[in-house]
Amino acid sequence: MPWDLLFDPLFRLPFFTGLVFAVVLPVLGLYLRMREEWLAALGFAHLGGAGGVVGSLMGLPPVLAALGVAGGGVAARGLVRRTGNDLYAVMILGGWAAMILGSQFGHHARTLAQTLVDGQLYFTGIEQLVTALVFAVVFATVMPWLSPHLLRARLFPGQDRANGRPVAMLGFGFNILVAAAVALASMAMGVMASFALIFIAPWVAFALAPGWRVALLLTMLIGIAAYLVAFVMALVGDLPFGPTLVAIVVVLAILRLLPRWR
Repeated sequence: MPWDLLFDPLFRLPFFTGLVFAVVLPVLGLYLRMREEWLAALGFAHLGGAGGVVGSLMGLPPVLAALGVAGGGVAARGLVRRTGNDLYAVMILGGWAAMILGSQFGHHARTLAQTLVDGQLYFTGIEQLVTALVFAVVFATVMPWLSPHLLRARLFPGQDRANGRPVAMLGFGFNILVAAAVALASMAMGVMASFALIFIAPWVAFALAPGWRVALLLTMLIGIAAYLVAFVMALVGDLPFGPTLVAIVVVLAILRLLPRWR
């Protein structure tokens, strides 16, 4: 096996690009699970993928097109009063159809769509790394302020309304953050790989952790561990990264069967 590939400078940029998302996505997924809107990640990811494919057909930068379409999904969500995952299911179906059909009209679009499915992280470069780091800085700046507001809005929903605080804008801002994260991550590591990190790691942490802070730490550890194993296995075994990561994360879902920590 070509173990020396792990130390090849060619794969350093992809490694750190994916590592950023392996930390950020599970944390966002924890808040999505708390809000019972975990399907939002997959909905925004499919919209972002469709935006990237259609953008490539129109001569637009795929990343910007993906962010724009995913942002449109957030705006559409803001117009719907009811909570739940119904609208996100529609986004998944519509985004998937647009992504697959759009890929039939150009070679570059077809290649991009295949990358979104396979999650070929190893072809990412400096632009993706810089984008991931910029988002990580925004995430680290915004979330410490946003977190207590999200927790209070979930645990004491009447308090903010009684004090006249903009609850709807709070959810809108958080959804913008989620949409940007999954759109960027999908372009780098694939749609399903991004969703696996944002769904299963928090799902396990919710079942095992005795409190919120432990859940945050545990979900990050699961995401990082799954990413490191998948990166090595896919690179050494010459496998597509996306399915490899999904398989590893699904195996780690067995941890949910462990007793809750006391």
